[in-house]
Amino acid sequence: MLTTILGAGGPVGDQLARILIAKNAPVRLVGRSPKPFAGAELVAADISEREQAIAAVSGSTVVCLVVGLPYKLAVWQDIWPRIMANVIEACKLTHARLIFFDNVYVYGEVRGPMTEHTPYAPCSKKGAIRAKIVTALMDEVKAGNLTAMIARSADFYGPNTRNGIPNVLVFEPLAKGATASWLVNATVPHSLTFIPDAARGVAMLAERESAWNQVWHLPTAPAPPTGKEFIEMVAAAFGVPPKYRLLSKPMLRVVGLFDPRVRESYEMLYQNAGSYVFDSTKFETEFGATATPYSEGVRIVAGSYRPSVEPNQR
Repeated sequence: MLTTILGAGGPVGDQLARILIAKNAPVRLVGRSPKPFAGAELVAADISEREQAIAAVSGSTVVCLVVGLPYKLAVWQDIWPRIMANVIEACKLTHARLIFFDNVYVYGEVRGPMTEHTPYAPCSKKGAIRAKIVTALMDEVKAGNLTAMIARSADFYGPNTRNGIPNVLVFEPLAKGATASWLVNATVPHSLTFIPDAARGVAMLAERESAWNQVWHLPTAPAPPTGKEFIEMVAAAFGVPPKYRLLSKPMLRVVGLFDPRVRESYEMLYQNAGSYVFDSTKFETEFGATATPYSEGVRIVAGSYRPSVEPNQR
């Protein structure tokens, strides 16, 4: 059973590949310029191009779409619909099953926990794009044209996850004894999915026949910490003071005038202004599996920044 991972080099794709290879399962990694990966077949392809997507998927039993695009609205508007259409067509032609690794942008601003039953009500342009492509995917499922599922994650953190917001704002500065940052509001709970848990969850879902043609929230620890509490955990792991600055909306709007990355992120700040609670009870009930506690996840990630020194456990 060949599993093809579309999105080589990303934190989820790499973790998933390691899990599958450890089980002696054949794995194909697809990317524009995939780097060598022990035990995996590498295919260079641009899946925003139809023929390349079909060729990349050919011979697959399961396809995992974990691509990460540059965080630019214009790129998302152009590329995401093309990628989804191409991958759906490729899977239909080759009779492969498709898992789409998704985020929570489709839900918009939610009061209370986010579950698989939370209605789609995107309040951002990027969220509207995600809603469009996941709706297209599940419409194919409902029509009986495709076997697929959506595996959703909260904001994520993990070892060697350099582009994760918690890694950038919290782990990196505190690893150097500098001041951490948090977005908008550090007094409300904010769920974070541990990347190894997300990859493990995708692997488990792919193997469960009854899991297909559904939406799943990947295992995420309950009782999320506030931003302040998360920073305190990370600081304790490094043995440094929990110094942090709060990045307010007005401050970020000014910075966005000069930094396009911040400007592109501004519309998503609603996720940080209030409680952001991600519920993965459905997965835990189905599989009897639990997510890595925040304290343990933080310890592991801190260790990845100082691999030769075991972080303090407090």
